[in-house]
Amino acid sequence: MSLLPVEDAIAAILKRVPEAQPEIVPLREAAGRVLAEPVVASHDQPPFNASAMDGYAVRAQDAVPGRSLAIIGMSQAGAGFAGPVDEGQCVRIFTGAPVPTGANAVIMQEEATVNGSTVQFAEQPKPGRSIRPIGNDFSAGQVLVAAGTRLGALQLAVTAAANVPALVVNRRPKVALLATGDELVVPGTPLGPDQIVSSNSYGLGPLLAPYAETVADHGIVGDDRAALTATLEAIFASEPDIVVTTGGASVGDHDIVQEILLSLGVTLDFWRINMRPGKPLMFGTRGKTLIFGLPGNPVSALVTATIFIKPALRLWQGHADPAGQLWHLPLAGPTPPNTARRHFMRAHVVHGISGMAVMPISEVDSGHTSSLAQADMLIVQPEHDPGQPAGTVVGAISIDAF
Repeated sequence: MSLLPVEDAIAAILKRVPEAQPEIVPLREAAGRVLAEPVVASHDQPPFNASAMDGYAVRAQDAVPGRSLAIIGMSQAGAGFAGPVDEGQCVRIFTGAPVPTGANAVIMQEEATVNGSTVQFAEQPKPGRSIRPIGNDFSAGQVLVAAGTRLGALQLAVTAAANVPALVVNRRPKVALLATGDELVVPGTPLGPDQIVSSNSYGLGPLLAPYAETVADHGIVGDDRAALTATLEAIFASEPDIVVTTGGASVGDHDIVQEILLSLGVTLDFWRINMRPGKPLMFGTRGKTLIFGLPGNPVSALVTATIFIKPALRLWQGHADPAGQLWHLPLAGPTPPNTARRHFMRAHVVHGISGMAVMPISEVDSGHTSSLAQADMLIVQPEHDPGQPAGTVVGAISIDAF
């Protein structure tokens, strides 16, 4: 069986992702969600001409050097001066306060000389000085945050300023995880002969959680057909949107996950990708549920989840850019020659005098799990690449970025 190109695999997965479904959530619960409808301003901000500093609101034509102006009142945030400013008058004003009618400039207090109830200024201001006009920040009807945007702290602050109490966002999928293999034990277990500690779900859970409504970890099941069948039946009965298994995806005598998934009604779209690490990746569907069968190797599992599952989850939420950002960074060190398979090489970002660069991790063995602790990027090395010297600009994918 020929190996499927990476781009074809991603395209096949994204075709199976259902159309995003909107729901309304309160503003305080919208962090990390993706907008289904844009945030539109319903009012002007500021809603009045506002002072940009502490000082005096004046008529610019009156504030000539040496002339005394009468201080007739005060304007502060939340309590503006109600009357007009006429010739020869001014108002004490504070940052954010409404500029009174008639005033057309604000002079900062450091430039004022106060003598009782009058004040003089050393320099005449130009009209509009230190005033934020109505709608200077945004105006009614303006789109402040576009649909398809993931809501972070800055977007939520703008939304709150627009007086929006709730948002229309897209629903997130429910994800189920299952690790398989007779050799696996949970962390903290004394290791017996031929046992290894299960780590995949502990990495996949936090990797996928920002995109999911829930991530349910169904633990470990050994290479037993009856037990694995019963566990998968129970998982499907809980109606998850996405099921992610790890292990048993290859062709060995104990690799039974594919066989059991097919017996439970899963339609397999593809198996085996032209990439490393992570060639034995399965993808299929069972009704509306998407099924990803990842390799049991921890490096392969986390790399394939980054390359294939994250774009599906982004599209599920209606993200404007499902594929995510491909960084273009210079190499901080050389890369070795590549094989006929696309290589997603572990790497980490370094910061130098010339800016950011990406340093390849020299260990390329997919069984070298400890190298994951150093990695925050995957260099995308094309098929048959001869290797590149330091300084070459390459494409790279951030592992942790949403």
